[in-house]
Amino acid sequence: MIALSLGLIAAGGAGVAVLLLQVGHRTEVVTVVRDVQVGQVLTEQDLGKASIALDPAVKAVHADDLDQVVGKRAAVELRPGSLLAPSQVTKDSLVKAGEQLVPIGLKPEQIPATVLVPGQKVQLVHVPAQGETGTDKASESRPQTLPGRVVNVSSAAPGTGVVVVDVATSTDGGPTVAAWVSAGTLRLVLAAPDGR
Repeated sequence: MIALSLGLIAAGGAGVAVLLLQVGHRTEVVTVVRDVQVGQVLTEQDLGKASIALDPAVKAVHADDLDQVVGKRAAVELRPGSLLAPSQVTKDSLVKAGEQLVPIGLKPEQIPATVLVPGQKVQLVHVPAQGETGTDKASESRPQTLPGRVVNVSSAAPGTGVVVVDVATSTDGGPTVAAWVSAGTLRLVLAAPDGR
């Protein structure tokens, strides 16, 4: 009985020692310290470092690799206090090959109540001005639309409240959208989350 008791105590002590070693093994990782929107370029001010006991299953950017993520873009929305994973950053621009960037100024009454964020899919709708008639009944019954994607959103301009939204659309559609903006006949409609 005495031998068995001594064996159990020794085993328990070994288990505690292993646990303490695991807890004591900490890894320096990169953390997010302030809100970063999709497509925004990461700066050193957006990121911090923390020393944690990291589970091997958790993929996080190591502190030694901080310089490699600064200057890249956020592939997803980043929140303060979270660990930065390699899959959350990208070197690609949100404006892809075959697309053009069109700035659209929106007055306060034209801005959706839902906050616009980079990466969000939208529909660019041509709304004829008052007195303007369509060339055929089909154009009157269904307004012309083009798909787009939000790339950047400015703060509201002091005094006017106008917000400029940079929208990526197809190269073919870019000039058309620019003409709608110039004529004041463009409206921006949010697409469904799945893009349909």
